[in-house]
Amino acid sequence: MTALLEVNDLRAQYGAVRVLHGMSFALNEGDVTALLGSNGAGKTTTLRAICNSVSHTGDMVFDGIALRGKSTEAIVKLGIAHVPQGRGTFTKLTVEENLQLGAMVRRNRPDIVSDMDRMYGYFPKLKERRTQQAGTLSGGEQQMLAVARALMLRPRLMLLDEPSFGLAPLIVQSLFDILRKINVEERVTVLVVEQNANLALQISSRAYVVETGCIVLSGNASEIASNEAIRKSYLGC
Repeated sequence: MTALLEVNDLRAQYGAVRVLHGMSFALNEGDVTALLGSNGAGKTTTLRAICNSVSHTGDMVFDGIALRGKSTEAIVKLGIAHVPQGRGTFTKLTVEENLQLGAMVRRNRPDIVSDMDRMYGYFPKLKERRTQQAGTLSGGEQQMLAVARALMLRPRLMLLDEPSFGLAPLIVQSLFDILRKINVEERVTVLVVEQNANLALQISSRAYVVETGCIVLSGNASEIASNEAIRKSYLGC
């Protein structure tokens, strides 16, 4: 399969504190890939490094284009959307205004309107609340809005950071079902950081396990999910 994103010898730090120590991995186009590990392993920093929002070194190539030296805005324009942990919605703006912001780098108004309708098809609750301030939505609805806003970019790659965090199990399952549907129907490549290993492995084709800023294990998601020794050693489940 064709690698959409190739990461080689990725190292990152916050001030003098080194967090990533030479990570190398690839994301195949059209796949869902899980990045698993405990708190503090470096998963979130990996996503931030891809978006150039943290100091880092190493080579990253997205569809043949080197990301080194590119601004976060330029990386977004290439088609990489980031849904950060904590959702990051604009709480004072309405649902519809949040979706419009997701398409701010686009210019074709009819396509934007069409895409907004498509988002409401994926997330009917958002349509019901289209004029409601985002800050008044439930946690699950805010997470849905964050995903929908990222999709308004029409991304080729979506980076999801702990999408299940703080959500009730039924809402989490519904959200992950929609993510899988989006991946299949729109062919959006997804890299998901998730502590809920069981859930992440259900929708992923491949997984990487991170410990203290290094990849310690990689393989097919189904193999990792079925290997009890691996799960107990690396995933605590």
